[in-house]
Amino acid sequence: MRNPLDFSLLLALAALTGCSTTPTEDAFRGSALERLPFVYRMTVQQGNIVTEEMVDALQPGMNKKQVRYLLGTPLLTDMFHTDRWDYTYTIRRGHNSMEVKRLTIWFQDDALVRIDGDLQPDPQRAAGRTQEEIVVTVPDWKDRRGLISRAAGAVGL
Repeated sequence: MRNPLDFSLLLALAALTGCSTTPTEDAFRGSALERLPFVYRMTVQQGNIVTEEMVDALQPGMNKKQVRYLLGTPLLTDMFHTDRWDYTYTIRRGHNSMEVKRLTIWFQDDALVRIDGDLQPDPQRAAGRTQEEIVVTVPDWKDRRGLISRAAGAVGL
């Protein structure tokens, strides 16, 4: 067998070579081709969409069920602070930077007491908004069943 010093030197070089190939932070950012302007990047949305109309409908004293009905299930709930709900919405459109909108709802004794975040309730905005009437037209039903289905219906099957 050769010199044990040669073997330990070879083992140390192999270990150092393995350490030198660890990925850096830049390796997770993607390739340079992704940053080109003509490369398509899809829009990515995450979180709860909270609109001005939803926030304007919030009123102090509402219970948690009413707030959940208006805004949906909160994105973040802390089991140690159950009186705080966080609604976060992020969107990245193509190559633009990410937009972040936050809304924090505070409760005390199951009643809404405070609203913090990017959107605040505005009574003037809510009063100026008119209710839109939604009309849905439903087409008349036409019997488009086949011959076998109609015969089975006539027999009672």
